[in-house]
Amino acid sequence: MACALTANAQVQVESKIDSIEILIGEQAHVTLSVSFRKGQQLVMPHFKPSEYITPGVEVSETSQADTSRLDGDMVRVEKVYTLTSFDEKLYCLPEMKVKVDGKEYKSKSLALKVLTVPVDTLHPENFFPPKDVQDNPFSWTEWSGIFWLSVLMLLLVCLAFYLRIRWKDNKPIIARVKFVKKVLPHQKAMDEIERIKADRLSVSENQKVYYTRLTDTLRKYIEERFAFNAMEMTSSEIIARLQEVEDKSMIDELRELFATADLVKFAKYKSLINENDANLVSAIEFINTTKQENLPTTERVEPALTEEDKRSMRSRTCLKWSVWTLGVAVVVLLAYIIYQVYLLI
Repeated sequence: MACALTANAQVQVESKIDSIEILIGEQAHVTLSVSFRKGQQLVMPHFKPSEYITPGVEVSETSQADTSRLDGDMVRVEKVYTLTSFDEKLYCLPEMKVKVDGKEYKSKSLALKVLTVPVDTLHPENFFPPKDVQDNPFSWTEWSGIFWLSVLMLLLVCLAFYLRIRWKDNKPIIARVKFVKKVLPHQKAMDEIERIKADRLSVSENQKVYYTRLTDTLRKYIEERFAFNAMEMTSSEIIARLQEVEDKSMIDELRELFATADLVKFAKYKSLINENDANLVSAIEFINTTKQENLPTTERVEPALTEEDKRSMRSRTCLKWSVWTLGVAVVVLLAYIIYQVYLLI
């Protein structure tokens, strides 16, 4: 049963009851809903527990207000009032009053019929006193689920214990990281040039060895300094790459050095001693001009793991997560079993 009242086409007050007939002591629920514009102040009826809404009908409980949005800027607020009665009668529930921005609005009244429990007064022999408390008989159906869950939990405990032993026996692989002193590219190159000078290769008759060592030193330096594969490139390719990043006058001197070296190594050209010294000076000047000194002097070296070590690490990780997963599953199962036993006892 439901009734509604509309005021100013803005505020709507509606009340409805879920059942118009109840037995003595049963409950009926009256829902009061108010629709109004957002921002307006609403005051709804408030009843204390066991307070009578009308003589013979008391309010046993009042729910919290439930707010929902409607179209536009309208909102709806609902409250549910739980009513009960212990006297047989047809009651007229009075209209419920609300205030919106201080103005009073009313819902229409509702009807509630309270009925007594039918009693057979013609056959009093059918009335029996209350029975004593009796123990429920054991039912395997009620306990079977708990029993099998307990068996499953014990199996999971055994499996977790076995995997934990395997995990402990599987020793961890410790990869120790080392930090070693790093020799910068220009330092390596200058050390090699000092060895060339110490061997007096510039005045040696075997000029091919001299230019091979000198150009190989430059190639290794260029490869580390400029990050391209100079060891596998021709002299002209190296010069072309360097022209993109370095001073042209310095590249010209390097070009002459590589040209002389190619002539000595491939055309059996005999260079003069002062020419050899000049090329050595050009190499040193190129290194000093292009060197980078503000670089880290230590290098992080991680030892390479074998495939067996990697498999052992993966196996240990899997065992670890399996043990934790089984542990969580056992705890959840135990909590569920205890809860089910509590419900049955």
